[in-house]
Amino acid sequence: MLSFIKRKLEKRRLKKTFQEYGYTLKQFELDGLGTVEYAQWQHPFEEEKSITPENLAFYRSLTKPGGLIIDIGAHTGDTTVPMALAVGPEGAVLALEPNRYVYKILQKNAGLNSDLTHIIPLPYAATEKAGKFEFNYSDASFCNGGFLSQIENSRHHHNYTLEVEGIELESYLFEHYPDLLKNLQLIKVDAEGYDKEILKTIPRLIEEYRPAIMAECYKRLNQEEREELYDVITRFGYQLYYIEDFEAGSRKVPIKREDMMQREHFEMLALPGQD
Repeated sequence: MLSFIKRKLEKRRLKKTFQEYGYTLKQFELDGLGTVEYAQWQHPFEEEKSITPENLAFYRSLTKPGGLIIDIGAHTGDTTVPMALAVGPEGAVLALEPNRYVYKILQKNAGLNSDLTHIIPLPYAATEKAGKFEFNYSDASFCNGGFLSQIENSRHHHNYTLEVEGIELESYLFEHYPDLLKNLQLIKVDAEGYDKEILKTIPRLIEEYRPAIMAECYKRLNQEEREELYDVITRFGYQLYYIEDFEAGSRKVPIKREDMMQREHFEMLALPGQD
């Protein structure tokens, strides 16, 4: 009991005290690729990350070598790295992460495995208009958070704010990466409830290139917000699926609009219908 109380007090102290954390290098052996390195952020609230053959196979099922992936809310690169391995060095992953403390780790991961990957880190949030914005985080060292002022539920308990820079993503990409966009195959959005607002800002990317879309139904979204998220994606002629994990062989269950309240928090995969 005493040790439990001590752990509880220590977690509370860590939550309220700012500290900038570094990383340790991890290595994974993958068939056909050899040794893959990953920079594991040492923030005490960060989960241990791994890169598995099943993880890699999942992204390969959605893309082809030479393709482009856009990772919005890339965090430290735990999805970015296996995505980049899937499309190879002849492809690319544009990885957006506006949190300057997390971005340093993403930059490190972008520089690793350069013979196997091509990762372009971008220190921005995808927002309706370009400018400076306040994101909300659950601890003073800014591990987990997002644009939570934009969801209806104000009881999100993310009380620490960090100023970030937002860009109009669609116009930015057409201006800076027009040649890469023709190979767009996958868009991933993980924005703590702001996913639907981001998807609203990139209609041309979705309509013109028809990429697969990965998105998250955040646990604090109400029914109206969940149904709007469903509508935003399906209006482009996409079928939504619930997925258990980002691994090959994970269960994929079709989602209807009335299903959006069945699970508190879940990952979704959207695939374009046949034209």
